[in-house]
Amino acid sequence: MPKNSKVVKRELDDDVTESVKDLLSNEDSADDAFKTSELIVDSPEEKDTDVEEGSEVEDERPAWNSKLQYILAQVGFSVGLGNVWRFPYLCQKNGGGAYLLPYLILLMVIGIPLFFLELSVGQRIRRGSIGVWNYISPKLGGIGFASCVVCYFVALYYNVIIGWSLFYFSQSFQQPLPWDQCPLVKNASHTFVEPECEQSSATTYYWYREALNISSSISESGGLNWKMTICLLAAWVMVCLAMIKGIQSSGKIIYFSSLFPYVVLICFLIRAFLLNGSIDGIRHMFTPKLEIMLEPKVWREAATQVFFALGLGFGGVIAFSSYNKRDNNCHFDAVLVSFINFFTSVLATLVVFAVLGFKANVINEKCITQNSEMIMKFLKMGNISQDIIPHHINLSAVTAEDYHLVYDIIQKVKEEEFPALHLNSCQIEEELNKAVQGTGLAFIAFTEAMTHFPASPFWSVMFFLMLVNLGLGSMFGTIEGIVTPIVDTFKVRKEILTVICCLLAFCIGLIFVQRSGNYFVTMFDDYSATLPLLIVVILENIAVCFVYGIDKFMEDLKDMLGFAPSRYYYYMWKYISPLMLLSLLIASVVNMGLSPPGYNAWIEDKASEEFLSYPTWGLVVCVSLVVFAILPVPVVFIVRRFNLIDDSSGNLASVTYKRGRVLKEPVNLEGDDTSLIHGKISSEMPSPNFGKNIYRKQSGSPTLDTAPNGRYGIGYLMADIMPDMPESDL
Repeated sequence: MPKNSKVVKRELDDDVTESVKDLLSNEDSADDAFKTSELIVDSPEEKDTDVEEGSEVEDERPAWNSKLQYILAQVGFSVGLGNVWRFPYLCQKNGGGAYLLPYLILLMVIGIPLFFLELSVGQRIRRGSIGVWNYISPKLGGIGFASCVVCYFVALYYNVIIGWSLFYFSQSFQQPLPWDQCPLVKNASHTFVEPECEQSSATTYYWYREALNISSSISESGGLNWKMTICLLAAWVMVCLAMIKGIQSSGKIIYFSSLFPYVVLICFLIRAFLLNGSIDGIRHMFTPKLEIMLEPKVWREAATQVFFALGLGFGGVIAFSSYNKRDNNCHFDAVLVSFINFFTSVLATLVVFAVLGFKANVINEKCITQNSEMIMKFLKMGNISQDIIPHHINLSAVTAEDYHLVYDIIQKVKEEEFPALHLNSCQIEEELNKAVQGTGLAFIAFTEAMTHFPASPFWSVMFFLMLVNLGLGSMFGTIEGIVTPIVDTFKVRKEILTVICCLLAFCIGLIFVQRSGNYFVTMFDDYSATLPLLIVVILENIAVCFVYGIDKFMEDLKDMLGFAPSRYYYYMWKYISPLMLLSLLIASVVNMGLSPPGYNAWIEDKASEEFLSYPTWGLVVCVSLVVFAILPVPVVFIVRRFNLIDDSSGNLASVTYKRGRVLKEPVNLEGDDTSLIHGKISSEMPSPNFGKNIYRKQSGSPTLDTAPNGRYGIGYLMADIMPDMPESDL
């Protein structure tokens, strides 16, 4: 060893007896100067890079190519199938145009503040849901795991719906469409219409018998539906290929998958306005029923729709925002995406009810024709006197107004005998009041309306391609909410994890492509997400506001955004949103308790749906879905509260570095004055480059040319002066 090194060693022998790591692990808890100090590294420029400790190669975290790509990703995730087939149904059911008022109020109270919260923590900490909530509070780290479980449950059945859309898309290249007419059955003597189809309708028959080949109950498996199995495989292959490189691969597809649905919706809206009866549908839609708006159920359903429309709690919002730059204005993003989501729902509602208005008008015309023929028959038979029919009315070519006039006259004259005539009033409002949602809207009502369109195959191809893209946009965010946290936490290869995740999901998803699979989709949709996600978001709110500290979080936001967010968010996060979420949770539990657990089964003999209760094993599955989704929260809390698993990252020896700052592992952040603005979690902290000028600076003190903290400062300098000296010599 050179002489000068030995001299330095002897002079420091009393002070430096351990490695830098050991010195930090033995830090005096009362050493306030150290706790508020910062490790400064002189470097020409700072980059947002993730470097593994001891690694010489920088592993940069993927980033969005542009702000537009990121916004489209968030819009694609939040705008999904629910905007097309759930929001219009709720709007019609809960007061028409009056429903928009409670929806907007709850969007401002619950939606935007909580969406902003998730965007902020993801962007600041730059990790998926597991890493973010481990950082905020290790004991509440189970929130991230619960989000992943819920995401996986939802992905299992959501991709089945994409598979259904792919099947209808593949069948749309025919003229006429295969669900346009009921099929004919031939036997030895004659040909007749399929009875199941004749009792229902062509589109209903095609959906339940040709597409799903559905069984009569959830207990009757019926084996795999090979057509839907192939479609499900195709859907998972599409998702896997799009997500295999994370945002680097899905980001390129997002431009099409997010924008194409808007092109289709606008084309449908223009086309629908040119159809007879579309205005009737829109007028019916937006005629406000103010008395309904005061019912508590309306507000509960509006809050639930706001909650799920923005994808809160899934982890996809956090995952996408974690690839942003730290100075990105996520407040602007939260407001923009929330209102794009709302206006998309309104646009979809206009399209749906313009088309349903046209469909109702077609059905109403058929009704008037059939009933006019019945009236003419009664006139010939003498059951109705010709004298009561106005002379200017021609029943062989009657208008809707004239038919209603004749109907009212007959009803008054034949007051007692009228029910026996079995005449229908043929009111278009009655048809529009038949509220449909979900698969009933997309695969039955809308497909039936499109059969009456000129060039119906073209519109069918566009519609189901739109559904596929809406589903894929949501699936990208859902899978990102699973893959990103696991990759960040366990350092596995994203490509391998994505393939395994999709392959396993396809294998489990085979239960949804049995003949009874549709009933399992209903079960998962009702029980796997609603309560678990509400609990997850409530815990997220509590973790940020009451565990991490709302005041500290507001300071972090000010540092990150460059301006202080409105105090409106302070009061929303701390008081209003938690109370609203708790009320929504209680209301959802009560509603679930009052509603008998069951499903609508298609009964082939009756050619209609019938409500059936779940068997005992089905109830066990329903409860298990809720329990398994929430289980990570108490398990992680108990494990970390009582130190049941030895976690080496939990001791003070685990020191991480980021951009020249030193920070203890997040497992010990509770009660510390470290905040989000001072560091990141261990997996993304670079180790210090000792070849540069390193020293400690006391917080708030002017920059010094020498290290003010002699013990630690000299220790770092020793590592620089004698890089080849063994730790034992130090």
